[in-house]
Amino acid sequence: MTATTLRGVTLPDGTSLDLHLSDGFIVDDAPSGATVVDCDGLMALPGLVDVHTHLREPGREDAETVLSGSRAAARGGFTAVCAMANTQPVTDTAEKAEHILELGQKAGLVDVVVIGAISKGLQGEELAELGLMNRSRAGVTMFSDDGMCLMNPQLMRRALEWVKPFGGVIAQHSQDSFLAGPGACCHEGEISGRLGLGGWPPVAESTIIARDAMLAEATGSRLHVCHISTAEGVEVVRWAKARGINVTAEVTPHHLLLGTEELMGYDTTFKVNPPLRTSEHIEAVREALADGTIDVVGTDHAPHAAQDKDHAFVDARPGMLGLEQALSVVIETMVKPGRLDWAGVADRMSHAPAKVASLKNQGRPLTVGEPANLVLIDPERMGTVDKEASASISRNNPYHGRSLPDPVEATYLRGVETYRR
Repeated sequence: MTATTLRGVTLPDGTSLDLHLSDGFIVDDAPSGATVVDCDGLMALPGLVDVHTHLREPGREDAETVLSGSRAAARGGFTAVCAMANTQPVTDTAEKAEHILELGQKAGLVDVVVIGAISKGLQGEELAELGLMNRSRAGVTMFSDDGMCLMNPQLMRRALEWVKPFGGVIAQHSQDSFLAGPGACCHEGEISGRLGLGGWPPVAESTIIARDAMLAEATGSRLHVCHISTAEGVEVVRWAKARGINVTAEVTPHHLLLGTEELMGYDTTFKVNPPLRTSEHIEAVREALADGTIDVVGTDHAPHAAQDKDHAFVDARPGMLGLEQALSVVIETMVKPGRLDWAGVADRMSHAPAKVASLKNQGRPLTVGEPANLVLIDPERMGTVDKEASASISRNNPYHGRSLPDPVEATYLRGVETYRR
């Protein structure tokens, strides 16, 4: 039996108390022989949940493995991550979904929740085994072709209909491939023109969100918008919610902090899809996260091996690391300016994402009888990000060299310490 007492820890509502962890749960009293941890100056948040993680295994273990990604997640304060389907081979069958589940269980540092592909091979032509993946041991409820937009509206409608009976959700990468095609790699505007890079216009995001929201309304099913990045996209989500459509949305840490100006040196670390945007879009997504139009922070943790980034900007693979600095960025952009309090952080990074992903034992309150999934943080600690210190195999960290909050002290999964500073 693992037993720990977190003495004098502060909760998000400002309450200070002793939290007793035993046998995977929060309990009334300290068990005999419990390890006592002095938590003076530390806050406990429910374990963070990421609805958008790329773990690369199987197929690209040179960039990340389930184990290394789990280490990065625990280091970032996460107790659950949802693994995207764009592995090699694609996670589009029950057997492949169960394999990812087993890799996560073997690593044992976070709950690795499997996201299944919507279409076979991410080709957008034929539905994957949605029902079989759901009925498998992996119990898949979330499906996404992330990295590729499901352009076919009839297939999208069918996917929404298929997942409705078991309460599943379709998570869409909203990018109209005609408006923002293969060469689109920079926010369309002054900087894309100056740098000679293909423009990625905001309307390529918002039109797909609008189409899919209307399909979700027509089917009565659930839609989740991945990595929303534009003011126009936010307005469509706001409109859809006002209509009562069952839609949720996420924003990444990098879209909360970083802007198009980062591309001026053609550093491919800053190539991401959707691209970094200009200040008015950054302000819009911050406001939307604050007011709840955007429900969750999803990291879109996208590790890449050096050989996939060491190219001309247009040819490099898009993506950034996100797990280890996600909470740091949220503190910097949302807590410090007073846009979110700590209860709001717990909601956007734990409670709400657990609900999106249908995780019954994650995102729970820190009260007696609940699973002991939590992260201890020092809200005031700062540090300089060093990409070489990352737990990830990859080094495409866009925050390298920046001074940011460095909050995570320890992470507990069902009462077991999975990371300690």
